[in-house]
Amino acid sequence: MSFDRPHYDRPHRGGGNRRRYKDDYDAHDRRRESFESPEQILKNTIIKLGEVDPIQELPRLAKQIREQVPLSVSVISEGIRIAVTEQPYKIPYYAALLRLLHDPTEGENAESSTSSSLGKQVLEDFWKGFQGYLDKLAWRDVRQCIHFFAHLTVAQVISIESMSALLQSFAAVLDEFGVSYGRGRNAALCAIEGLIISGAVMAKSSSSNTTEIIKTVQNYNDSIYSPKLLVQPAMSLFTESRSLEHADEVLDTGLVVLKSLDSSEFVEASESFPQPYLDFPDLDPTVSAPFELPAILVPPEVIELDGLATDAGEDAQVKKEDWPQYFFHLFDNDTTPDSATPAGFLVRSQILDTIDIFEVNRKECARLLLEYPKWCVPGTFKPKPGAPEPEFESGKNWQLESTVIETVLGSLYLLPESTHKTVYHIALITELCKLSPSTVGPAVGKSIRRLYTALGDGFDVENARRFAEWFAVHMSNFGFQWVWKEWLPDLELSEQHPKRTFIRRALEFEIRLSYHDRVLKTLPEPMQSDTSVISDQTPGPAFEYEDPTHPHYDTAQSILSLLRGRSKANEVLSHIESLKTTLESSGTHIHVDNTIRSISIHCLLSIGSRSFSHLLNAIERYLPLLRGLAGTDAESKQDILSAVASFWRLNRQMVNIVFDKLMQYQIVDPTDVVGWTFENVGGDAHLGGTQPMSLSAFEWDLLRGALDKANGRVMVARRKVAALRKEHDDSVARVKASVGADVGSIEMDADVKPFKQDDSASENPQLTVALKAFASLTREQKGALARTIEGFVSCLAPSPSAGRQNPHAETVITEQAWQTRVAWTADEWNTWETWGWYRHFCRTYSPYLRNYQETLGTVGFAKIEGSTSSAAKLMKKTWGMATGQES
Repeated sequence: MSFDRPHYDRPHRGGGNRRRYKDDYDAHDRRRESFESPEQILKNTIIKLGEVDPIQELPRLAKQIREQVPLSVSVISEGIRIAVTEQPYKIPYYAALLRLLHDPTEGENAESSTSSSLGKQVLEDFWKGFQGYLDKLAWRDVRQCIHFFAHLTVAQVISIESMSALLQSFAAVLDEFGVSYGRGRNAALCAIEGLIISGAVMAKSSSSNTTEIIKTVQNYNDSIYSPKLLVQPAMSLFTESRSLEHADEVLDTGLVVLKSLDSSEFVEASESFPQPYLDFPDLDPTVSAPFELPAILVPPEVIELDGLATDAGEDAQVKKEDWPQYFFHLFDNDTTPDSATPAGFLVRSQILDTIDIFEVNRKECARLLLEYPKWCVPGTFKPKPGAPEPEFESGKNWQLESTVIETVLGSLYLLPESTHKTVYHIALITELCKLSPSTVGPAVGKSIRRLYTALGDGFDVENARRFAEWFAVHMSNFGFQWVWKEWLPDLELSEQHPKRTFIRRALEFEIRLSYHDRVLKTLPEPMQSDTSVISDQTPGPAFEYEDPTHPHYDTAQSILSLLRGRSKANEVLSHIESLKTTLESSGTHIHVDNTIRSISIHCLLSIGSRSFSHLLNAIERYLPLLRGLAGTDAESKQDILSAVASFWRLNRQMVNIVFDKLMQYQIVDPTDVVGWTFENVGGDAHLGGTQPMSLSAFEWDLLRGALDKANGRVMVARRKVAALRKEHDDSVARVKASVGADVGSIEMDADVKPFKQDDSASENPQLTVALKAFASLTREQKGALARTIEGFVSCLAPSPSAGRQNPHAETVITEQAWQTRVAWTADEWNTWETWGWYRHFCRTYSPYLRNYQETLGTVGFAKIEGSTSSAAKLMKKTWGMATGQES
């Protein structure tokens, strides 16, 4: 029996063809591959130093560099420069690498080695890159290079005298007249951290100027006393002490470290950071002369002048202000590094730099942070479970995860704003938890509990808001799992106590990220049944005229039918006018216009309540209707805003969103929103009637949205004017060039007028329109800022004739009242929070307040001019700190 299959005359479609096609594709892919050149391979090898063991890799890498043919000094220098500025935790090992390259090769005589050692050539090229960073005032990169030079000074590669002169150049910046705080702080940190690293060898030199540098930094730090009071993470209204129990300011701490090291001749510094280059033999200066760093002059800050001024002659350009940096402490010094020690100060600095550098890749940042002990002195952090004990014990044994979380949260809680967006810090903590849940999770839990405890001890209101945001997002990332029972005893506190306020806001944020019933089920029974903790109603629209028994039900339905039928805006307006006439003729309505506006806005929001896109479509389709309802008077706009707040009272996030859209389409102005906010404030509980006026985080969000809108419009208008001016100047220059005459003595035809700077606007219609728009928007901006100041005055220092007095405004700012805060009522806590938002307003918008301080100060504080009340004095003092009038 034969098992032979019949033969068919058709191509075989088995695996052979597939293998052939695969081979073809592989060949094609290989043709498209990009192969690295030997120089690129060497540069990448330098950057990847230490992936296994940096100590063992150093000699091999130095040998590989020397054996590279052809030898490219620029490639070596670039690799080291990239690594130093992007991997600051490796800097000591790159200093050791350069120390090896500074050694003369075998058979090299003294004369040739001192003039052309490879280490010297690389350092000369590296200096060019450093000079580039300095010219651009890239302060973080400059500071990392200072670290590199400081380590090389200890390694005897760089001369002590030139390093001392380099640090003195940065200290000289602090003596500049009118130096900005941002420039001064960055220059001071370069000098402080450079001294911490290289001070041990500089102190032994007779030419060292360590004491003078410390004194210069101290004098500068003493001159910036007042601004520090506004950015402390714990708010204290009754004292002007800048030292806090659970926080430290970076320059204050740096000076403490330097003074301590200076008094002990920098003995402790050698145990605070790795110095692998000390394992190599000392350099003979007659064989390998130290490198002399060139003298430098720190370039001045670049100030762009656009020549724009307001109607009052004030400078319209706004320069962002830098503020002192206070870092909040969550753990004691046995758990996390003590920042007042050299090791603790540098550990925090390196972790912050890593967070800053790797903002573009949070996952890589999380991995590097958990591997950070690899680059520290053995014994700095506790070893991981199961890891061998270190041979050398530094006696510190800090907890890595607690240190990282404390530093990330310390960066998040910088005031008036964090270095990076809040979402980056939140996402980074999430990635850390995912990488090592068993170790990072407990650290996060302890941090939450410490922050929660701080809420009752004066934790700043803005930081409390950020804490609620982080807590809610973190809970949403991990199944909303939290031990809420721990906080049940706090339900006995006043409803407006910061801890109660935090719980309420955090749950509101959680509901935004999930849904009401899901969050409700995670709470214990006492919290579920307490409407002051979580609402018993699902967030959504509150259509007031939906009930058939409402007296205006039929009126609302008639407008709804037109809107749902997509009738034209003018038809709806005509119908509304007829309804108004009907209501007026009935004689039963006193405020007919207010009623009609409320019904119309409720109906319009009702058809747009299904989704955000529905809302935008409804607003854009009926813009003429909204403009008709708004009119030109302030009362109509206030009615519209009140109707929006009423419709979305169960979902306050939507109030903020709709207000923003109304400002975007210029239905209302930012000043209208500011005015409405202060006329309808009542604290987080929205108390009305005769209760004292006060602000909560919800009202602050409304104010911030309005002020940011006004400031953003001015910025856009300024850029447009600058672009048109440049375009006009370029066109005039081309005309002059085409005539072929000198700019100073140009002869034009009779039709061509000589150009003058003052005529630029008159000769360019577009520029004329842009300048008018800029002037109008600037007036609007100043109006919104002035109205905000007036509103805070009404809350915290109302005139004796005001209808809503606030006696608590003067009591909560005293030390005696603060010590008895456990007995405060809701009104007192609301007033305290309002003081916090006023402080935050002043520090957040200080650049604008500083520019317009004469106008705003006169208009905003007119009602308390000459007042001797303690509340009025504190308001003016806070204003003076923000505008630079308080020294």
